[in-house]
Amino acid sequence: MEQVQKGEITSVKTEYPRIRLMKEMLQRLLENKLAVVGGVFTILLIFLALFPGVVATHSHTEQDYSAVLVPPSAAHWFGTDELGRDLFSRVIYGATTSLKAGLISVGIALGIGLPIGMLSGYFRGVWDEFLIMRITDAMLSFPPLVLALTLVAVFGAGLENAMIAIGLVLTPSFMRLIRGEVLAHREKEYVEAVRASGLPSWRILFIHILPNTIAPIIVQATLAIAAAIITEASLSYLGLGTQPPTPSWGSMLSTGQGYLEQAPWLGLFPGLFIFITVLSINLFGDGIRDMFDSKLK
Repeated sequence: MEQVQKGEITSVKTEYPRIRLMKEMLQRLLENKLAVVGGVFTILLIFLALFPGVVATHSHTEQDYSAVLVPPSAAHWFGTDELGRDLFSRVIYGATTSLKAGLISVGIALGIGLPIGMLSGYFRGVWDEFLIMRITDAMLSFPPLVLALTLVAVFGAGLENAMIAIGLVLTPSFMRLIRGEVLAHREKEYVEAVRASGLPSWRILFIHILPNTIAPIIVQATLAIAAAIITEASLSYLGLGTQPPTPSWGSMLSTGQGYLEQAPWLGLFPGLFIFITVLSINLFGDGIRDMFDSKLK
């Protein structure tokens, strides 16, 4: 009975610092008002992307040629487009496309960059300095949009190919970040201790080093989602991303360009949603960065 009680006391003592640390991190996040606002809008975006049918007032694909280019009204909150489709519903469904592009693209970048960056930073060697890093430097020397355009031209137009291209464009930044974090941790005392105990390298990497490098990876992933959304919108604007009739903020901007004087709402609302979405995610990402940085307290 005493052993159980001692075990319970030990468990409470070991868990208490973690709970206190989590409370301090949450407090740092809540103190950043802009990050809180960005987080609220980000949550709303996720809700719109997951349940667009709950918010949309009309079908996003149904055409009504008797209501072409109708200005915003009670019947059509954002007006209608050149085919009589409800613009509000298309903008709402466009959130699904944008969030899908952002998450999958960053997932591809993490799936490639995480293992390569960890292995490169831990084992070093000639293949790291003269192969991995030189390829990374070469890819980072290109503007992201130009490199994405080149890859989409090779793969072909379409949302799936655009997400693959964006993921490959984002991969070098994750590789460099993760490699740098592993380099900073590989010579620390706790790694030397577990290495001396005879643990295999893969356990040292993924059980001991990775948990201690997860904070900057989360921050980078959050900010990369915003960059991926902008890139997907740019590709769709050029006709290389999402293809009709699937709604995309970028393709709606491209259509609205031809109706700036006749129907300015065609470009106004998709552009406004892109601006608010990217700004909210960036503000929330900055808040997450501050949350993990104890020196800011």
